[in-house]
Amino acid sequence: MHDIHKSKAVVDLKLAENVALGSNYALLTLRSKQTLPSIKAGQFAQVRIDGSKETFLRRPISICEAGADYVKLLVRRAGPGTDALIRTEVGSTVNCMLPLGNGWTLPADGGPELRLLLVGGGVGVAPLLALGKELVGLGCRPEFLLGARTESDLLLLDEFRALGTVHLTTDDGSAGTHGVVTAHSRMSLPADMVYCCGPAPMMKAVARAAARLGVSCEVSLENVMACGLGACLCCVEKTTRGNVCVCTEGPVFNTNKLLWQD
Repeated sequence: MHDIHKSKAVVDLKLAENVALGSNYALLTLRSKQTLPSIKAGQFAQVRIDGSKETFLRRPISICEAGADYVKLLVRRAGPGTDALIRTEVGSTVNCMLPLGNGWTLPADGGPELRLLLVGGGVGVAPLLALGKELVGLGCRPEFLLGARTESDLLLLDEFRALGTVHLTTDDGSAGTHGVVTAHSRMSLPADMVYCCGPAPMMKAVARAAARLGVSCEVSLENVMACGLGACLCCVEKTTRGNVCVCTEGPVFNTNKLLWQD
């Protein structure tokens, strides 16, 4: 299991920027007047939703970039809660509990010779952007394989291309290779490590492909989370050592710990 950051905070952040990415996504930049706890790529925030009377629980949002006094959250409109978050006006206060969970496992020795493949689908690309930046900081040059239903669902491509080679797939063929990520030729080539986040069927398919190649694979699970602290038990996942809460034991898991075999 990864080392979990013990330091977490409940903080009021100021929405400094709200950038619409198509009709269903937004990139929110939240700034803090105080120094934030150290945040690892792969960790997440539980965001209080103040603009929706229908939403009582916080929403878990992956952190796609973080600094000493800011975080960036990539939000997909999936219901009243996230819709209210996307419609939040610049200057508003957004209350967040962060950082939560455990992050990705970084290579012990970095370097451009490592073949690191980061596979993302839809809004699942968010934690991979943070990971890509950490890997580049270690001297690595990651490769990205990003999939979506259609071209407009491919997000933050300029940011990914600034970090490494980017391969694209779309279900409808509107950009990149026509088909799912596991049908892309890159998935059949050697790698030293595969990291993946996206819809569960996609992650399971990537895990199977990595297993066929004998490559270690980590995934970031997106189970429903209400509390983010392991109290409500609604995000439980079956693993080789029994049922665990994704919010505290994950969200990142090596797939050899998950009971995903069909």
